[in-house]
Amino acid sequence: QVQLVESGGGLVQPGGSLRLSCATSGFTLGYYAIGWFRQAPGKEREGVSCISSRDGSTYYADSVKVRFTISRDNAKNTMYLQMNSLKPEDTAVYYCAGRWGGRHCSDYEVHEYAYWGQGTQVTVSS
Repeated sequence: QVQLVESGGGLVQPGGSLRLSCATSGFTLGYYAIGWFRQAPGKEREGVSCISSRDGSTYYADSVKVRFTISRDNAKNTMYLQMNSLKPEDTAVYYCAGRWGGRHCSDYEVHEYAYWGQGTQVTVSS
């Protein structure tokens, strides 16, 4: 049974940092495209960052480039998102997701990711 469980969200002041974790089970992380998505109130879910399965190449949305760093530890079956210089507009529920496939992770639409975690709230506010 495939499971993804996010942790690490919380309340942080603007300019602060958080590290999200996504613990996975039921599949081999290295064979799956995995990524972080977020959804703010009243907005559609959007892709934040992802890692491709074959070569580990990454993608970042323009809004988070330089500030966020995605990584994965295949031995621990865990993915991370280091978020620095957080802004109020980063406030959202953050989800991790995965799907089997060898294409670059950004080639997959949001709805093509088959497995999702329950989400973790990130609030950036003073």
